[in-house]
Formats: sequence, structure tokens, C-alpha cells
Amino acid sequence: MHDRILKDKGLVVRHSRVELVEHWAIALSGLLLLVTGMFELPLANRYYITSVPGLGWSGDFVTTLTLHYAASVVFIAAAVFHLIYHGMLGERGMIPRAGDLKSSIEVIKTFFGKGEEPPFHKYLPEQRLAYVGMAFIIAMLILSGLIKTYKNIYAPDMSQTLVLWATWVHNVFFVLFILAFIAHIGALILKPNRPMIRGIFTGTVALDYARRRHPLWIDDLEPAGGDEAGPEAAQASDAGGAEEAMQQVIAQASLDMPAGTTSGQVAAGRPPVPVLPDQEAERQAGGTKSSPEAAGDEP
Repeated sequence: MHDRILKDKGLVVRHSRVELVEHWAIALSGLLLLVTGMFELPLANRYYITSVPGLGWSGDFVTTLTLHYAASVVFIAAAVFHLIYHGMLGERGMIPRAGDLKSSIEVIKTFFGKGEEPPFHKYLPEQRLAYVGMAFIIAMLILSGLIKTYKNIYAPDMSQTLVLWATWVHNVFFVLFILAFIAHIGALILKPNRPMIRGIFTGTVALDYARRRHPLWIDDLEPAGGDEAGPEAAQASDAGGAEEAMQQVIAQASLDMPAGTTSGQVAAGRPPVPVLPDQEAERQAGGTKSSPEAAGDEP
């Protein structure tokens, strides 16, 4: 997984370079498809767009159609790559989950000061719903567009009913794509979502923002980030464990050592003074000297 915490920079990697490339490939080619599609209606001549310097080509149907086809190649290739790439990686973060609709309503309420947001994972519930909606729109645009293209290039005698249906579907989802595109930009403008704008350009978001709004995601990344705390922490932990083990050894030795031997002798590594059995018996009896000097004073 490419997601990781960059603690030294105060950032979290949210999107890889591959994801950025595929995102912008779909976005820019989709924008070009919108513009050239409107020029083919034709709107350029009707609304004097051709009079704008540098946009004289917008009134040429062949030119706009050629650009439309070229953009569609990039659009379809990026969409197919997206499905294959993330499918092979087994990523399911954008797949809607149970309760996403209800959670999305609650999140929208918080934008108006009603309630508080629950902790989120990497993606917001409304992002997952929007992802599926946009994916469906894109799929219908591609399918209907391929039928129209096949008719124009290879099968001019294709069933007119099929062509009519493909044209209507393409036009309807063309409008839906515009609305979805506007909604996508509008969602980023909202204050709570503005920190995510950085992510679509650099692939990273601020760590403090991620901790505050996506704590469940950060919790998944923290163990990996925690291992990067450095060998110093591990070394300090090992040293503390060794010191505790030494204290236990000293304590055990203090319990096992003969009477009269101090723990300082054990700690200093000096062997205890041996005590003979007869001397120990006299000591327990009490009042009798057990040292050799005392034994020499006896008559």
C-alpha cells in the first residue's frame, strides 16, 4: 500500500503518482470531450465562440470530431486502466458500504452546524457514493459513444433505432456528466473539504487534518509509522528490560544467600563468606561465639 505517514513533513501520502496520472487523464480528457461535444451541436458558431482569438477551429465539425475521438481514446484507456490496476491491487476503499447514504446525510448536516462528524476512514461516505455514480455515468458514455463511433466509421447502415437510442443515452449522460463534474468541484470548495485539494495536485494531505477527520485511516497507518520511531527507542526498551532482569537476579540472590551476607556484596560481585555447619548451629543456639578467635579462648 502506498499510503504512508511523512512525520518529518507533517503530511500523509493519500494518492500515488499512478493515481494522480490516471485521475488527471480522465479529468482533462473528459473536459475536452465536454467542450468538443458542445462544439459539435454546433454551439461555437451560434454563440460566436469562433470569433474568440485562437478558437476559430471550434466551428469546424471535422476538427472538433477528430479532437473528440482523440480525447475519447485517452478517456477510455484511463478508465479501463483504473479498473484493472485497482482490481489487481484488491483495493475496495471506494466501494459503497452499508449506511453510507445515512452517513452522507449526517455529514451534510454538519456543514450547516448541525451535529458533529463521525470518525472517517480514508474516504468519506459521500465520496464512495459519488464514485459509483460517476463510474456509471462514464460507463454509459463510453458504451453509447462506441456505438455511435462504430456506426460513423464501420457501419453506416446500422439500425437507426439502435443509433437513436445510443444518441439519446449519450446526450442524457453527457448532461449528467456536466452536473457531476460541477458537483465534484463544488464539494471541494466547501470549507471542510478544502484540505483535500492539495491531494489532487501533490498526492498528500496535511497530517493534522488527516488525524482530525480521518482517524480510522491514520490508525491503520500508525503501526507502520510507529516502527519508524528509530532503533534508539528499541535500544532504550531493551536496556530497561535488562536492568529490570538484573534487579530480579539481585533480589533472588538476596533471598538465597546465607545470613550475614549483604545485598551489596552480591551487587558488587563479591562472593559471600562461607559459614560452617557447626558455626551456624551455635549461632542459632545463641550466646555461643562461632568465630575461630572465640574458639581459641576456650580452656
